[in-house]
Amino acid sequence: QLMRARAFVWLQYLLPRHWLTAIVWRVARIRHTATKDFLITRFARAFDVDLEEVKLEVPGGFATFNDFFIRELKDGAREIDDDDDAIVSPVDGTVSVAGRIQNDTIFQAKGIDYSLGDLLATDLDEAARYVDGRFATIYLAPYNYHRVHAPLAGELVAARYVPGDLFSVNEATVSHLDGLFRRNERLVMHFRTAVGPAVLIFVGALNVGSISTPWTGEIRPRKTGVVDVLDINSHPQRVEKGDLLGWFNMGSTVILLLPDGACEWDDDLRPGETLRMGEDIGELREPRQ
Repeated sequence: QLMRARAFVWLQYLLPRHWLTAIVWRVARIRHTATKDFLITRFARAFDVDLEEVKLEVPGGFATFNDFFIRELKDGAREIDDDDDAIVSPVDGTVSVAGRIQNDTIFQAKGIDYSLGDLLATDLDEAARYVDGRFATIYLAPYNYHRVHAPLAGELVAARYVPGDLFSVNEATVSHLDGLFRRNERLVMHFRTAVGPAVLIFVGALNVGSISTPWTGEIRPRKTGVVDVLDINSHPQRVEKGDLLGWFNMGSTVILLLPDGACEWDDDLRPGETLRMGEDIGELREPRQ
């Protein structure tokens, strides 16, 4: 199994990752009824998607496969923990790793870590605010609900797109590719909250055709270039816990950062733990002076 995982990582180096992702982007937006219905039904069957909680009729209610992939759920399908001190999971997914940031170092997998500065790119002053803080990395599998919601109330103060690569973010790659999350493209969203700053990061990946938010619209992958400071003035910046922040057009990973003293994670927030959006994952603390 170890050899297979390493072979999968090395295979990705040989693949034209951005080209393949562009092809997936186009296929996922085919509007031909028979084709998109075939893709939706085959995907739902292959990944055992819970269709009972989907808001629209499947497959007829969706114009494209991508529309199904970023599907809304029926009202009440996810309950948002309303305890004032509760931090909630921003997504349906599986905990990759969560814990304390060691000085400015974030744990990725056994023997692999990366720095806050590398993750946040140009936001070096911001990175210093999370030294010895808390982080949680959550992986979204293909079958998961792929909308991302606010884990706590706050105000969106900045959003930046960091161009990068498009390696897979599955367990095999996370465990064997050094600095995966600082290599891949990502959207970094900065918030001001009652307990200080917070960051939520959308990490792009192989076959993730784009990332979308209500503020930025659709962001297509770009391997190189400067970090883009995105305009966030098109919608109100205030978000309440559970509000929609964006969605992945195909699957990926989110990373949540909070400063030292702002929170404590629940004891069961451990690798392999399955999460549903809105459930309690930690408790806010009094802001540190």
